[in-house]
Amino acid sequence: METFDDFLTTIDDPERRAKLDDVFDWIRQTFPHLEERIAWNQPMFTDHGTFIIAFSVAKAHFAVAPEAVALEQFTDRIKESGYTQTKQLFRIKWDQAVDQELLHDIIAFNIKDKADHTSFWR
Repeated sequence: METFDDFLTTIDDPERRAKLDDVFDWIRQTFPHLEERIAWNQPMFTDHGTFIIAFSVAKAHFAVAPEAVALEQFTDRIKESGYTQTKQLFRIKWDQAVDQELLHDIIAFNIKDKADHTSFWR
């Protein structure tokens, strides 16, 4: 698997595939400087070689993984959006709306917070 399209073809349900593709397209349009990368079989967006956010899929949801520091900053808003969370990710059920404002703020936080980082992870 080398591209986001390769990843999307692993999602059998066309509605689910389209939903995640819409999320990726929105990120591309909103943050055009971010680079796309597939690592650990997950699509992720990076900035100057440092991790910003990644995605994975499961039967009941897709997961958004922005690193623990960002999750800690946005825990209340994640809960307010109706999503469940672990230390490393939050889950958006396939039938839930995607809170683009929340995604925007998490990505913007990581870009700013990691502006001087030279390693992939925090």
